Amino acid sequence: MTVPESSLASPNGSDAPVLEFRSVTLSFDRPVLEGVSFVMYAGETRIVLGAAGSGKSVMLKAAMGLLPVDSGQVLLFGQDITKMSEHELFPLRSRVGVLFQEGGLFDSLTVGDNVAYPLENRQTGERLEPEAIEGKVVEALRFVELDQTLEKFPSELSGGMRRRVGIARAVVTEPPLVLYDSPTAGLDPITANTIMALIAKERDSQNTANVIVTHRYQDGRLMADFRYNPEKGRLEHLSKEQPEATRTVFMVMKDGHIVFEGSMADLESSTDPYVDKFVHR
Repeated sequence: MTVPESSLASPNGSDAPVLEFRSVTLSFDRPVLEGVSFVMYAGETRIVLGAAGSGKSVMLKAAMGLLPVDSGQVLLFGQDITKMSEHELFPLRSRVGVLFQEGGLFDSLTVGDNVAYPLENRQTGERLEPEAIEGKVVEALRFVELDQTLEKFPSELSGGMRRRVGIARAVVTEPPLVLYDSPTAGLDPITANTIMALIAKERDSQNTANVIVTHRYQDGRLMADFRYNPEKGRLEHLSKEQPEATRTVFMVMKDGHIVFEGSMADLESSTDPYVDKFVHR
């Protein structure tokens, strides 16, 4: 079902952000993130562009507390996670879905068992009976149009199908926030568009907030230009009178800094030579 526009959180609303970075700096042998700050709310999509090594994937790991920051704060669902222990992070991480690069599936598990994994191993919430888990797994695979692959192993699937199973696993717990690390990398254009259409469908069906690291500007355009219509069961192109309907924000990173943050229209009108590299007109 769709979520009424009035229920969408916004910077002017009373709902807390789902994710917030406050002047975050993180270093290995050199700074990887420097003074990174942004705020995002329910139903919002962040498209993160940037050259290799600009800090995009590191930012996703910091968002879940997988990498400790040197300074600044990361707030997940309004809670500062920068000083939390692994045990304290469990209940917050259980509310975040993740699609790793290449899908990140367990080769030794069937598709069904891969998708069931987050439900069987979550540290908080009600324990589900096996029948309930199976029902949710089938529903998630049906969502990505792969319910016929339940008993197959990842090695039996194409790259695009594995990525779709990865989406099913990321959203099976109905998380309010999903992090996507290069969801279309290495895929042909048609399969890549299918993946992005599924992400948009999830966003608009569940009011999910998404952070999408990608090298494809087309991925961002699809998220910004299309919205899922559940009555017709398909994506619909938005009119020029609805430029903010999908609440898609573009971010461009360079050497650990956010050098651009704004709408698709702002991105396409930017005169910055580095930012312009990521815009395909």
